[in-house]
Amino acid sequence: SLAAVFARASARLSAASASPAPLARALANVRYTPAAGTSFLGGTRAFSSICSGYDSQVLTVLGGQWGDEGKGKLVDILALKYDMIARFNGGANAGHTLVVDGKKFAFHLLPCGMLYQDKTNIIGNGVVVHIPTLLKELQSLDDADVDYDGRLKISDRAHLVLDAHQVVDGMRETALGSGAIGTTKKGIGPTYASKCNRNGLRVGDLFEDGFEQKYNALVDNLQSMYDFEYDRKEELERLYAYKEKIDDMVIDTVHYVNSSIRSGKTVLAEGANAALLDIDFGTYPYVTSSPTTAGGVSTGLGIAPTKIDASIGVVKAYTTRVGAGPFPTELEDDVGQEMRDVGHEYGTTTGRPRRCGWLDIPVVQYGHMVNNYQSMNITKLDVLSGLDEIKIGKEYKIDGEVLPYGMMPSTLDGLAKVEVEYESMEGWKCDISKCTKFEDLPHAAQAYIKRIEELVGVEVSWVGTGPGRLEMATQGFEAVY
Repeated sequence: SLAAVFARASARLSAASASPAPLARALANVRYTPAAGTSFLGGTRAFSSICSGYDSQVLTVLGGQWGDEGKGKLVDILALKYDMIARFNGGANAGHTLVVDGKKFAFHLLPCGMLYQDKTNIIGNGVVVHIPTLLKELQSLDDADVDYDGRLKISDRAHLVLDAHQVVDGMRETALGSGAIGTTKKGIGPTYASKCNRNGLRVGDLFEDGFEQKYNALVDNLQSMYDFEYDRKEELERLYAYKEKIDDMVIDTVHYVNSSIRSGKTVLAEGANAALLDIDFGTYPYVTSSPTTAGGVSTGLGIAPTKIDASIGVVKAYTTRVGAGPFPTELEDDVGQEMRDVGHEYGTTTGRPRRCGWLDIPVVQYGHMVNNYQSMNITKLDVLSGLDEIKIGKEYKIDGEVLPYGMMPSTLDGLAKVEVEYESMEGWKCDISKCTKFEDLPHAAQAYIKRIEELVGVEVSWVGTGPGRLEMATQGFEAVY
């Protein structure tokens, strides 16, 4: 409602008057987000300006499906406009590849801002850190002569992934047999389990006198539950050696980030995984072990919800997922294989082939309901080029009843009952990689994007038109590279 708009404006103006952040920034981020189905006026919703991601003090970029949407590309572009780029969840089970000046960098833990000399990068308290993986990624920067001295801050509250956690992860997956979750076996789940069992190890513990005692207690606990042999002496020696390498990187990031925000610095929070993999809101138990949605930004960085100005949902133009679990719009035919081949749908972290299917609108609606996107980035639209017909899974039915907007069955049995209602749209045959504006896209591609906007109730700000870093089209603003 308009009352909500004015209330939001008043709150931001009050915050601006008590903070060094510019008044203009407070005004720029007041958005009116209409309910689903709001009509368009001249192609643009009333009371709305498209959220490009350029104008926020604290912005988060979140995956809107089952992961692998291509979040890293948008984060890489937006990072140019932000002072700090922060990871808030997950660990080395996520990943994206960036190509800069012809050099390829595969990051699983490091924020993408590491490639920009004037950016500070945060690994937040909600992340779980496998130090050998972290050092390997830093070595790739050393090899490319990228100077990161003083630019990486690791939370002293982040939990450590031990090699023992990875052993346990593999054992658990093997024991589950055909019912395996499909984890990356990187030790992520067992580390979060140790965290919740309150016997986990934080990065800050590594610098305390009692670390060895805590380490032995944790490994004793894991071995008592899973009965495996383990060279703890060797790992302890490595951990103490690692301590010297990361000593100047480990700080209280909660205080650092909030102090930076108070001083007017900008923060881009980079989500790992996606809405349907969230430990609470995802297709449980086929989920990851951390909060992947908007609430995870607050718990994983220590930023109050009221300080987060906007979120952009990243949604692939079709749907994919890795590993087991429900997938209502999955295509197990030649079209699905074509999506996989054209889109190079193989995992950055595992190399596993991704399952492919038509765009699932109820999934995107659900992600929006939980995250409240101010706009969306539709990625990999180019992969659909060449198809005569494109289908959209527009709604779910159970026993003939259409599920309302945002409703997602909470159980696997419930999700197995859904029937997907599709609508067909005309495809396009031309190369779209050179399109930099929405208006440059072929009419059929424009119609596809507009239909997504109508069904979800959120405007599309960015459209991925090719695999290249700059192959993006914008709607309603000019891109800055």
